[in-house]
Amino acid sequence: MHERNSVDDLAERLRLELDRYSPGGKLPSSRALVERFRVSPVTVSRALARLAAEGLVVTRPGAGAFRAEPRPRAAAAGDTSWQEVALSADGAADLVPRSVDASGVLASLAAPPPGVIEFNGGYLHPSLQPERALAAALSRAGRRPGAWGRPPMEGLPELREWFARAIGGPGGAVTAAEVLITAGGQAALTTALRALAPPGAPVLVESPTYPGMLAVARAAGLRPVPVPVDADGIRPALLADAFRASGARVLVCQPLFQNPTGAVLRADRRAEVLSLARAAGAFVVEDDFVRRLVHEDAGPLPRPLAADDPDGVVVHVCSLTKATSPSFRVSALAARGPVFQRLRAIQVVDSFFVPRPLQEAALELVGAPAWPRHLRAISAQLRARRDTMTAALGRLLPELALPHVPAGGYHLWLRLPQGADEAALSAAALRAGVALTPGRPYFSAEPPAGHLRLSFAAVAGTGEIEEGVRRLRTALAEVV
Repeated sequence: MHERNSVDDLAERLRLELDRYSPGGKLPSSRALVERFRVSPVTVSRALARLAAEGLVVTRPGAGAFRAEPRPRAAAAGDTSWQEVALSADGAADLVPRSVDASGVLASLAAPPPGVIEFNGGYLHPSLQPERALAAALSRAGRRPGAWGRPPMEGLPELREWFARAIGGPGGAVTAAEVLITAGGQAALTTALRALAPPGAPVLVESPTYPGMLAVARAAGLRPVPVPVDADGIRPALLADAFRASGARVLVCQPLFQNPTGAVLRADRRAEVLSLARAAGAFVVEDDFVRRLVHEDAGPLPRPLAADDPDGVVVHVCSLTKATSPSFRVSALAARGPVFQRLRAIQVVDSFFVPRPLQEAALELVGAPAWPRHLRAISAQLRARRDTMTAALGRLLPELALPHVPAGGYHLWLRLPQGADEAALSAAALRAGVALTPGRPYFSAEPPAGHLRLSFAAVAGTGEIEEGVRRLRTALAEVV
């Protein structure tokens, strides 16, 4: 059972027992709760912390946990209906709605209920995360001289240098002066789109593409314009058409293990994409989000587009988050030319800088021997999980088309049978005990068919993958 599920279960059981105690009454000791419920001390601590956050118990160091005094009756709810007018009153100059749909992002961030297999997750399962290495890095970082001081606005020079080598290679195609440290890939995308296009402007996006990027674009007041992707990445002929028709000055793409299709931009298309963007006077935002989640059998990877771009067409985004933990939000923006100062200015206005202890911890992590060992370990694990899911789908759900098996990333992209309803299948799957991600949020326009994205990285292991596919088989039989 996941630690999170154990905490949920214990918190609920303690919540139901609180009526046994009068206000101020002492609950059993942590040791007694460990023995009674057969859980770890960490689970007990987290369950009590959750009840304390809800105002149901009070914890006193060295004394224990006590039932809290009854809370005063909540004040009568106010009338917030006026906000509907204020939030929808777009002026004549506003070209796009100001509402933001985060449902596509929440589908991969929301934790499913206890007992539900997490095929919708967008991050590594805790068993795949380098928790010991992260803890050691944070501990060492906290003891570094000046670790709690204010960092340079652009980021620590050593960390900028590390990212520059990771992006451009040892030949110096990208320099540290062209790197800006940011707080996670999503924040970097937000900064990039705000810097590169004014509200109301079109932005070219792959179709299908990552819902979080579509949400970022719409929140910035931009109009996503889809450009179809095939097994070899974005299609240059259609990209040229989209540049001409829309007048867009920004393209957002994922050339490596594209989300959700897993496609890798073909070698001959790489130069063509850059050439088309340069001719249109446009920037290419390269979201290199899973380069560190390559599978064991992938072979040599193509260089980032930024490494082959002397003219400053590419604004590169990469992150350590996917390969570590969702809470380790350290990433980088790389850009050449005047646009760098605009990116820096927007980040400073929005958040000042990335906290220095987190940057110091990143340096400790990537400089430790545990880092390459971790990358090798997850490379092997992701390949095994991908192969397990692919085999189980072929055996139990052959009617789901799998056009491409990726050699990197953490998910598969499946096409539903003709007439199958995504929403109905998602609901049936949840009833059967498996959470998945429907395909509709990945399209900025009408999708050509129903799709599903299934993650194999957020589950406990291959046995859970097998069981999840069996449950999905039951759900599909219910709706088809």
